[in-house]
This record gives sequence, structure tokens and C-alpha cells, in this order.
Amino acid sequence: MRVLKFGGTSVGSADRMKSVAKLINDGVPKVVVLSAMSGTTNALVEIAKAYHAKDKEKAGELIGHLNMKYEFLLSELFKSVPAAEKGKALIKNHFDYLRSFDTDSFSFNEERLVLAEGELISTSLFHFYLEENKIDSVLIPALEFMRTDENEEPDLNYIEDHLKKMLKGLKEHSVFITQGYICRDSFGAVSNLKRGGSDYTATLIGAALHSDEIQIWTDIDGMHNNDPRIVDKTKPVAELSFDEAAELAYFGAKVLHPTCVNPARLRNVPVRLLNTMMPEAKGTLISNKSSGAEIKAVAAKDSIVAINIVSSRMLMAYGFLRNVFEVFERYKTPIDMISTSEVAVSVTIDNTKNLDAIVKEISAFAVVSVEHNQSIICIVGDFLADKPGCAVQLFEAMRSVPIRMISYGGSKNNISLVVNTEHKKEALKLINKGLFGL
Repeated sequence: MRVLKFGGTSVGSADRMKSVAKLINDGVPKVVVLSAMSGTTNALVEIAKAYHAKDKEKAGELIGHLNMKYEFLLSELFKSVPAAEKGKALIKNHFDYLRSFDTDSFSFNEERLVLAEGELISTSLFHFYLEENKIDSVLIPALEFMRTDENEEPDLNYIEDHLKKMLKGLKEHSVFITQGYICRDSFGAVSNLKRGGSDYTATLIGAALHSDEIQIWTDIDGMHNNDPRIVDKTKPVAELSFDEAAELAYFGAKVLHPTCVNPARLRNVPVRLLNTMMPEAKGTLISNKSSGAEIKAVAAKDSIVAINIVSSRMLMAYGFLRNVFEVFERYKTPIDMISTSEVAVSVTIDNTKNLDAIVKEISAFAVVSVEHNQSIICIVGDFLADKPGCAVQLFEAMRSVPIRMISYGGSKNNISLVVNTEHKKEALKLINKGLFGL
């Protein structure tokens, strides 16, 4: 069985939903994971903000605007009167529910209920469309098998057990529609897998079912070797290893959510990135194999803060690094990059929530300086120690760009550089020319 995930743009209009229906109607057993229609989750976030602010009038206006969007969709999606009436009843039910919240008791739990509505609507409407067109499918609620544990991490054993039991009773069917993003927490309350969580849902389902393949369908033909929003000449990468894809996703490649690689790697299920607008394109295949090419792709991550920490005890200060990292651990702040010398360590972070407190604590035993507006540029490939020339090629291309930090050798798949964000675009273009000849 395959698992296919379609993002918000792939189901963002009636025409797009119809295209997805054609793509999945090929006789191959599959689970289809859908995101909310493009723009819906953002709208629901604003509605929740209005409720939190006790502004029910504004919430009502926002709900009305979103309601109109779906009324238009209904007029474009369904041909028959019975299907259209069924769609109208569904939309009315969901939007009446959105209007029912009380601002005096609106909490984080109610917010998660609001945010779940996007996927619940998109999957139901798509299922109704398949029914209207005599395409056999079953709508299986993600809230009945997707769950996170007490650490807010997906409980893969629970997911596998409950999903397999559900599908066992539906053997006569071959197409199953479910929601991405939404789940229940360890207490059974409605929750979600955070932004980009539909990718995560798909790979968790694929891992749970030991699928033949997981397909992530978006509006771009695979993972490109550079950022196509900045660099004119880019091309999709045909093959990546799980490690290479994880590095690229974490450091800024938007086509794939960083967390979604792990379940697929755990169960060794290949992931294919495909384009709903160009279904004939080969896209990118992610598996446990590497093509062996030294340099595959480049990604960039913005909003980085570089922190330089110099030991006040100078040389031979054992315990210094431990003291530094314990501070970041206490404040649950992940470190992206590290560069060290005998008396100093430079680190980068992208979560600045506790930056002031971290700097204050470290300043008790070290001299600390902070640089904002930095970007990490990550060059991914197969950089084995016995393959000379990669670093030379990279730094020759970057000759005119000031480099703040370098991380090389910690991973055979990654060379990372930190530059001031104002130099990022220039750096990506120079790398494209120097490394890929484009």
C-alpha cells in the first residue's frame, strides 16, 4: 500500500481537487492524506486570535469571509444537486461550530479545536466529490488513530496498532482518505503536529503500514539543488539519502518538513517528492541509498542568532563547554551549529525566546557577544574524508562573501556556513555558479 500526501495548494481549489482525484484513481491501494485548503489554517489562526482577544465580532467577520470561500468552492466542485446539498450541509455544520465558541472560556484547548477544522472540511468535501464520481473511497478519521505521547512526540506503536485494526475491517476498499496535521494528545484531547504536520502524518502512516512508498505531492517538482525563489537556474535532485534530505529540510528546504524524514528512515520506507501541477515529472526519491555525488544541494536558514562565548579562565578550562551547554539545556533551546577553539565556542540558535536569560547566565563565567540577522547556508552531499577538493571548491566560490562561522567534519553529509543575512542571496548565487555551473 502507498501513502500519498497532498498539501494545501494541491487541494486549494475545485480544479485542484479534481486533479488530485484523477491522480489517485489508478487502482493502486493507498492512503490519501490531505492538508487544509491553502489559506485556511492561516485564517483559522486569525479567528483563534480574535477569540483569545475576546473580540467575537471580529471572529465572526473572519469566519464569514472564510465561509464565502467555501461557498464558492461548492459551486465549482459539485455537479449534482444531491452532492451540492450534502456539501452545503457539511459547510453549515462546520461554520456554525466555529461561531459557537464563547470568548469568556476560549483557551488553548479550544484553539486546537478551531485549527483542526481545516483538515476536517477538506477531507470530507474531497470524499463527497469521490462519491459523486463513483470513485470508491473510505474516510478514516485521523483522530481515531493519530496520537502523541506525554512528550508530545508521535506514538508510532499506538498509531500502527489502531490504524491496522481500522483498515483490517475495511478490506473490501482500496482508497482511504484521512486528515494530515491533526491528532490527539496523550490525554485524548484534540491536538496537532504543528506547522507542516501533514508531511509528518503521511510518513508516520507510511512507517506504521510499512508502505511500499510515501509520496509527498506539492507545487514543486521535487527538492531542488538551490532555492528557486532566489536563484534563477535550479534543478530537482533525482536522489537523496534520508540523511541528506533531513539536513536540507532542517536548514531551509521548504518542500519537506524537517521532522517527516525520521519515521520513513526508521522503517526504511522510500519517500518520493512530486508535483501535482507536473505529475509526469520524476521528482526526488529519498531512500537509504546515496548516489555518491559529492555535492547535491544547498539550503539556507534565516533568523539565526550567533553567540560567541569566551572563557574567562582562558586556557585549559575543563568543564567550560559542559557549563555552556547546560545553560542551553535548562532553557530547552536547541543549537544549530557549533564552532570551537581552546578558549571559545561560537553557537547559533533560531529560537530567541530565552536569549536574554541565556546570555545572563553564561556571562557569570564567560564573556558573551551576540550577533543578530545571520543566516546558515548548508551544503549537502557525500563529503567523505578521502574525497579531496570539496571544501576548496566551496570556498573558492565564496571568495567575495564574508563568512562568520564554519562547521565541517561533524557530518559526512553537511558543510555549513554562517553569513550575515544581507549576503545570503549573493552567496547562494555564487555557490550555484561555482558548485553546479549554473
